[in-house]
Amino acid sequence: MAIDTLSWNGSASGGTLFTNVRIFDATGEYPYTGEVLVQGNRIKQITKGSSRFGGGQTSYGSGVTVIDGMGATLMPGLIDAHLHLSWNNAPGIDPIQMMEVEEHMLVTMEMAKLVLDAGFTGGRGAAAAKPRLDVVAKRFINEGRFPGPRYLAAGPEITTVGGLGDSAPSHIPHEGLNLGIVVSGPEQVRRTVRTLIKYGVDSIKLNLSGEEITGMGAEETPMAEEEVAMAVSEARCRNKVVSAHARSSGSVKQCIRHGIQNIYHASFADNEALDMLEAVKDKHFVAPGIAWLINTARHAEPWGITPGSRVAELYERELEMCIDTMKKMHRRGIRVLIGGDYGFAWTPQGTNAKDIQTFVEMLGFSPMEALLAATRYGGQIMCMGDELGMIKEGYLADLILVDGDPLADVRILQDKNRLLAIMTNGKFHKAPQISEQRRRLTA
Repeated sequence: MAIDTLSWNGSASGGTLFTNVRIFDATGEYPYTGEVLVQGNRIKQITKGSSRFGGGQTSYGSGVTVIDGMGATLMPGLIDAHLHLSWNNAPGIDPIQMMEVEEHMLVTMEMAKLVLDAGFTGGRGAAAAKPRLDVVAKRFINEGRFPGPRYLAAGPEITTVGGLGDSAPSHIPHEGLNLGIVVSGPEQVRRTVRTLIKYGVDSIKLNLSGEEITGMGAEETPMAEEEVAMAVSEARCRNKVVSAHARSSGSVKQCIRHGIQNIYHASFADNEALDMLEAVKDKHFVAPGIAWLINTARHAEPWGITPGSRVAELYERELEMCIDTMKKMHRRGIRVLIGGDYGFAWTPQGTNAKDIQTFVEMLGFSPMEALLAATRYGGQIMCMGDELGMIKEGYLADLILVDGDPLADVRILQDKNRLLAIMTNGKFHKAPQISEQRRRLTA
């Protein structure tokens, strides 16, 4: 489906009116026909059931650019809760960490555009491969110098000696070879957190468990309680959010005990951890990163991970545990969000919407619940739940116009050709096709 034949870029000074659209507002209500007026970077007005050019009586004045959606779905832009913009679709961890910083910065901006092209207008940074990549990417996106999603910047992961992210071989101890920042003891943690905050990050990321592909078991929990406590205390002093790589049950419990908001993975959370999390579910978000598990176990053979191999079998086992655990969390009302740890060759950036389908087909989410996980709850994990992730008057105009009904088939969100328009902060990244007749009507 195409809106019309004439390409148009930008937005008129009087605003942009989406008319004749089905509005999925991400409140939990089913879509309705109506109009949405955007002025500046905000949603100014929502009108149900009327169309200025289809018999409705609504008047918005002159200078408004009208987009006749012809029945397409207007919805909030998608939000990735676990985004690594500096993960550059490389075939492994080493090519990411060893890339020269100048090239890495440019590749990071390429990834930002890929993600936005896929309809993801927002993302929570989950870790950066080098200290200031996320910070600079966020600034350049905000300044309009490069296209990319609304973004919250992370720094490198903070890890323990021998933990996930301590990549230097034992016979060549050198911090420059590490993907994470290696610490030992609370005072080193304190200095590292303060340094990252100085760089300008929005969140601090701790590696509280292992990762099978690195040789450290996913069910190991290496960081000491006093180290975790120090990181959280220092972050709170500066109003920064803390996130954690937490696959093991012990690491999930650390997150809950210390109030770490964003729990990434949580595959092996046992019943005690689930009880603890349910009791404080309004304070936490879980993003399982399930695409990483599926694709590493089953679809990474061209990059040396053969199905049935030891590593693949470990990820197959974790996938089984993850599916069971996320179903239990969902039934308990714990917020489980999309974000699949994209950015490797077998989990490429730009395919992020696959998570929505996975939530429906594997985790037992209804299409409505999966879409809310990708929109409304995304606004909440961005700490902007009162102005992002829903179509409501006064909310930020991060919107996508979709050819078809995502509630009927969530898979259409993976087809970039079905994304008729992508708007961030009130401006079109991908402009719809509008006719010369429409342009004259609003002149």
